[in-house]
Amino acid sequence: MVLESHDPATTDPELYRVIFENDRVRVLEYRDRPGDRTHPHRHPDSVMYTMSAFRRRVSADGRHVDVDLPAGEVRWLSAQEHLGENTGRSASHAIFIELKDGPPGSPSGALGPS
Repeated sequence: MVLESHDPATTDPELYRVIFENDRVRVLEYRDRPGDRTHPHRHPDSVMYTMSAFRRRVSADGRHVDVDLPAGEVRWLSAQEHLGENTGRSASHAIFIELKDGPPGSPSGALGPS
């Protein structure tokens, strides 16, 4: 679970919007424009789907990584804390599927009710 002070929907509510949530996942929609920056925030293990092509700089622990992704890209993101900046010439649009810990005693890999 993400602490509220590091929750991107709290740190940057104009950029991140919760579009679905249950006890197993939370789905965030992210939209920004060139020059927009996020505050430091944290994501648990997540899957990111890029709805648009974008270029951004992601910064964490004093390091910077420039990322240039096409629309329709699907990426696994390990849990991380960072901040980001849209360094491109176009708006960004992405979906993040954040994983939550499963309920205690839930079977791994189960296909349905037993």
